[in-house]
Amino acid sequence: MIKLTIQGGMKESGWRTFYRVGGASVLLTILVVLAEIAIGFLPGVALATQRTVTVVDWFSLFQDNWFLGLRDLGLLNLIGAALLTPAFLAIYFALRRDAEPWAAMGAILFFVGMAVYLSTNRAFAMLSLSGQYARAITDAQRALLAGAGQAMLAESANRVGIFVIDSAGLVLSAAMLKSTVFGKGVAYTGMLGNALMIFVEIILAFAQAWIKAGLVIAIGGGISIITWYLLIGRRLFQLAAGPMDANGPSGKT
Repeated sequence: MIKLTIQGGMKESGWRTFYRVGGASVLLTILVVLAEIAIGFLPGVALATQRTVTVVDWFSLFQDNWFLGLRDLGLLNLIGAALLTPAFLAIYFALRRDAEPWAAMGAILFFVGMAVYLSTNRAFAMLSLSGQYARAITDAQRALLAGAGQAMLAESANRVGIFVIDSAGLVLSAAMLKSTVFGKGVAYTGMLGNALMIFVEIILAFAQAWIKAGLVIAIGGGISIITWYLLIGRRLFQLAAGPMDANGPSGKT
């Protein structure tokens, strides 16, 4: 009896820690998103980004400001996506009792999206190439490095991974409707934000003529996503502080 009580206490402690980590990670993701927005308003950032027309322009940007070069090729998106990993796992475990098939699908989509995004992002490879380009002593070497850089830029332009991650958020939001753990308000906020961001990705891929409309939609989607993250983070901390059983949170506040 004492042994079972100890084991139950250890499981409960593990669940609480797990949900706290998930809540903290999603709140850190919000800080990364806000940092990305703030950097865009810094003096000279927009102009430097607009000047990256050719691969040589990108090499120059990396040589002048390596962090800005990495940021423009998705460094903060990579960090944000990585931070979401424990949060999305926590969401899956919180939803698995009431909506396990949908929660599992959302979690799988997230990890597939992460794998695709990580495999296609070439920010650090471009940083390395820019250094090699600066040290090149012949035109032939520069031409070879410029060709490699152009191929990497084309690969980095692939946003399929982000599309799949947004789809994972949409599926998990829909799964929340089948459970009482997060509530319908959280679910609808997530569905709205992720659906808008998916629409933006479609515009970027297939309808460049609608790019201005896409920016407006992206603002609405971004606000909804940040709100969704805040609500998720708060709820995960509530779950960590609430009643637990052997399988995790009971779903009550």
